[in-house]
Amino acid sequence: MKAIQLIHKDQSPVIAEIPVPIESDGAILIKVSCAALNHRDLWIVKGKYAKIKYPVIPGSDLCGYFNGQRVLVNPGMNWGDNESVQSKQFHILGLPENGCFAEYVSVPKEYIYPAPEHLTNEQAAALPLAGITAYRALFTKCNARPGENILITGIGGGVAVQTLQFAIAHGMNVYVSSSSDSKIQKAISLGARGGVNYLNDNWDQELNSISGGVHIVIDSAGGNPFGKLINVCLPAARICLYGGSLGLISELSPQVIFWKQLSIFGTVMGTPLEFGKMLSFVIQHKLLPVVDSVYQMTDVSAAFDRMERKQQFGKIVLRINE
Repeated sequence: MKAIQLIHKDQSPVIAEIPVPIESDGAILIKVSCAALNHRDLWIVKGKYAKIKYPVIPGSDLCGYFNGQRVLVNPGMNWGDNESVQSKQFHILGLPENGCFAEYVSVPKEYIYPAPEHLTNEQAAALPLAGITAYRALFTKCNARPGENILITGIGGGVAVQTLQFAIAHGMNVYVSSSSDSKIQKAISLGARGGVNYLNDNWDQELNSISGGVHIVIDSAGGNPFGKLINVCLPAARICLYGGSLGLISELSPQVIFWKQLSIFGTVMGTPLEFGKMLSFVIQHKLLPVVDSVYQMTDVSAAFDRMERKQQFGKIVLRINE
């Protein structure tokens, strides 16, 4: 079969011809139709992810076929018995085990779900990792309620856009931030109330003026800008982090945190129960994950380049099998 494979560190992914995986130990073989990129895949390609092994086939999100049925996969495996935190055995499809950027992938049966009927293969492939991350952050961690104000930072990324869709479907007032005015306008076209460009020094004041403050912040960046997030939080607001692309947080006032009685959470993907609830939510509200662009398997370098340049709004999808 053809697969997108990483052979060595600091080497671009290549299209390789390798054996089809063998079904064993409760795992079944899925013929991959479409697969979606995540920033995780970009970090793996750049050699900046923990415990990378070579050679490896990346890829965590897919829509494919098994016994004539259209399926998708929960890419978060071995969560464990504690719903509050993943086990030490938790891992994500695409590392350390081979992922779905290939014509076939072998996956344990318990992680396979029927794809929502109202979604195309591209939309279904765009859903799993972003969907479960957004669902846990919004509902499990932050206990989002209809009518609340929410700020979603870095709009354009897959999780951020999925969070926007979930929040709007839940009846929330959504505000966004981005370094791109065009991405802010795209978010508004999807139902956001407004947005601010975080390159502006006084973006927090701008957000307060249009929103009156927020009850929830969903953030993927951390870093120095995180200190300003508490300025837009109303008393008893909740902040949830699912990424740290900007690194360590400084200039964060503990006085404001305790006086406002803020709650700050961290989250990683979610439990199997949450994954099922997320799918039900998508089906109930007939939500359509936003697909930014679709590339052929042979154009994988161009797909990664688009992600690295932060040009996408929504998910970048690879078409594996026609």
